Amino acid sequence: MKSAVFYGKHDLRIEETPIPQPGERDVLIQVKACGVCGTDVHIYEGDKGAAEVTPPTILGHEFSGVVAAVGGKVKKFRPGERVCIDPNCYCGACDFCREGEVHFCENMIGYGTTVNGGFAEYCAVKESQVYRLGDHTSFEQGAMAEPAACCLHGIDLCGIRPGQQVVVIGGGMIGLLMVQLSRLAGASKVALLEPVEKKREMGKALGADVCIDPLSEDVERRLGEAGMTWIRTVIECAGLPATMEQAVGIAGKKATVMFFGLTKPDASISVRPFEIFRKELALKASYINPATQQRALQLIDSGRLDVESMVCGRVGLEGLEAVLREPKLRAEGKYIVVTD
Repeated sequence: MKSAVFYGKHDLRIEETPIPQPGERDVLIQVKACGVCGTDVHIYEGDKGAAEVTPPTILGHEFSGVVAAVGGKVKKFRPGERVCIDPNCYCGACDFCREGEVHFCENMIGYGTTVNGGFAEYCAVKESQVYRLGDHTSFEQGAMAEPAACCLHGIDLCGIRPGQQVVVIGGGMIGLLMVQLSRLAGASKVALLEPVEKKREMGKALGADVCIDPLSEDVERRLGEAGMTWIRTVIECAGLPATMEQAVGIAGKKATVMFFGLTKPDASISVRPFEIFRKELALKASYINPATQQRALQLIDSGRLDVESMVCGRVGLEGLEAVLREPKLRAEGKYIVVTD
């Protein structure tokens, strides 16, 4: 089968590799769509993502497809079914798992990070990680269930209450999902800070009440003009030290500041503790997607969560490296690798 194999920083090769053979409790998936994630970019650039990657590894953790074969002890799935996967598989035996904090599992298997993933024509995964797609969910939408599930975990941690005001910083796919989820959580007003006009327009279409260009506009003045005088949640999705510092600055009293965007491992920010004290801020972060995949799929299949409008392009495996390499391409929106 054709696969995109990561060998190290800036070294991604399209190769023929054997089709994996499913174990007794495994499901072999013929991959139809696999999203290109910021984590993939970090790995390609030689940085650490959510998990350690030991080359050579087939990357790709946001994928969906068709069940091609199942192991002898698989009970829930059969060939021909349309499915997607949760790429993070927990051991269930370490202290974190036994305490219910499974996403900190000490023995986690990560499809597309610690083991081979979905930038290939086939991938074998444990039955426990497979989810059926709803009748109204396409393969591309199914591939987006994993980032939607990660966003759901972040929204849960924000604790947004109906009627509160929310600011989202960064209008990439994650930021646009956060805009929608903030509205679904009951926010009365949602603002999006994003320098790219096309993404601001999309944010408006997806439910943002006000969209601001932070590079050319006075953010606090625009927020005030929009009646956003007590911002209770700021969700930073750009993963930049400057925007993380900005998030703390525009947060209102008793606010939650969610650092959702992924920075480089050695990045740091300057925060004045007195400002945190004076406003009684809660600074939070969100790590992967514990127990949120099914909820994400239900939101997608119901039509309540749009995961498709922000997709700007589709490429084959041969086009993957250009997307990973070129920030200008990624600035346009989300890319999906398709195998047909």
